[in-house]
Amino acid sequence: MKNFMDENFMLNSKSAERLFHDYAAKMPIIDYHNHLPPNEISGDVKFKNLTQIWLYGDHYKWRAMRANGINEELITGKESDYNKFLKWAETVPYTLRNPLYHWTHMELQRYFGITDLLNSTSAKKIYEQTEGMLQQADFSVQNLLTKMNVDTLCTTDDPIDSLDDHKKIKASSFEVKALPTWRPDKAMAVENATVYISYLERLGNAANMEIKTINDLLTALQNRHDYFHEVGCRISDHGIEEFYAEDYTGNEINSIFKKVTSGNELTQEEILKFKSFMLFEGAKMDHASGWAQQFHYGVIRNNNSRMFAKLGADTGFDSIADFTVAKTMSKFFNNLANEDKLTKTIIYNINPGDNEVIATMLGNFNEGPIAGKIQFGSGWWFLDQKQGMIEQMNALSSLGLISKFVGMLTDSRSFLSFPRHEYFRRIMCNLFGDDMENGEIPNDFDLVGSIVQDISYNNAKNYFGF
Repeated sequence: MKNFMDENFMLNSKSAERLFHDYAAKMPIIDYHNHLPPNEISGDVKFKNLTQIWLYGDHYKWRAMRANGINEELITGKESDYNKFLKWAETVPYTLRNPLYHWTHMELQRYFGITDLLNSTSAKKIYEQTEGMLQQADFSVQNLLTKMNVDTLCTTDDPIDSLDDHKKIKASSFEVKALPTWRPDKAMAVENATVYISYLERLGNAANMEIKTINDLLTALQNRHDYFHEVGCRISDHGIEEFYAEDYTGNEINSIFKKVTSGNELTQEEILKFKSFMLFEGAKMDHASGWAQQFHYGVIRNNNSRMFAKLGADTGFDSIADFTVAKTMSKFFNNLANEDKLTKTIIYNINPGDNEVIATMLGNFNEGPIAGKIQFGSGWWFLDQKQGMIEQMNALSSLGLISKFVGMLTDSRSFLSFPRHEYFRRIMCNLFGDDMENGEIPNDFDLVGSIVQDISYNNAKNYFGF
């Protein structure tokens, strides 16, 4: 029987061990999609305790605590940090076979050198030990990133964001690159006219212009897109329920824009046409700037309306959807390809039933000279776990070229989340190692090891041009 989380954790053969320790482990990290706050990086913040760095804003943990019967006051309420931590510690033993159990103990080991299991008995000791450590200079945000060998990270930023913190980081002596990512979701969120009008006003202020027409909107977005590029942005990101590729005319889009900016609610048909227009125009901007674009799709958000009214979005009440997406996805990419405006693209699904759909869609639009131009993104959100990663990599291996895969990202709001790259690399090395042990791929460590290193780091570095 193996020991829990020893040096060969998740590595089930000698080949897997060698691939990880000799090839993958030493590679730097490019975390090309996360939700880390740039102001906390530029300010080199230190957190007071584990609750602040672990539980504030982490809806993965919140969902587990709710499932364990913990009262909301001890999750997102006004209870003390210490009492919230005790309830998380009480929940951890019940997360066995959930990735939270692995992530929790990897983070305690990698950052703090703590090998004790977290539970109600050990909670007080671990809380006090880490509280003291977190006050030390070595545990500031920038040092935490350096400790994990992070080379580059990309935050998620609205077009109206000033990006002042990114400029401060770039001008400092901090060696990790922290770059913005263009996330224009609110510019196409016309479901609520009042909210949309308010956003357009803020976008206009950011672009130093008044937005009265659809052309004004595109001009304002292009203005901000150019500004993001100047600050170092090379990636866009879109959080969409499904791909939008409705047919529309210019007159229809003008009428829809006038209608919503007059405070009138749109029909569902009008919403879909407008989103199709905006998604297409945004993709053309990305192509012109040589950016990569990311699409995260397939989530039903804010399912619990009572809790949404109480806590707002991104608080742990989203789930996997079952949209039928293949035809609209194909049409969207085909429309761009027909105009030669399809840039480098990463597609993330949250429904595992779409794995083969995406893996085959890549082959329709890949083209030279860019290797792996259209990418199947790493297991995302509810698929960001062992089985989800394995199924994503198996689908990509069977139907595409996993050797050109740009690898892992954290998609996290926590500065303690970077061992997830190690977690992914161990799973990946075990897949390749098993195939080597079974004689399904050559026993050639120069070949397989180089592919492991490419997926861990080199492919992303070349793909994004960092």
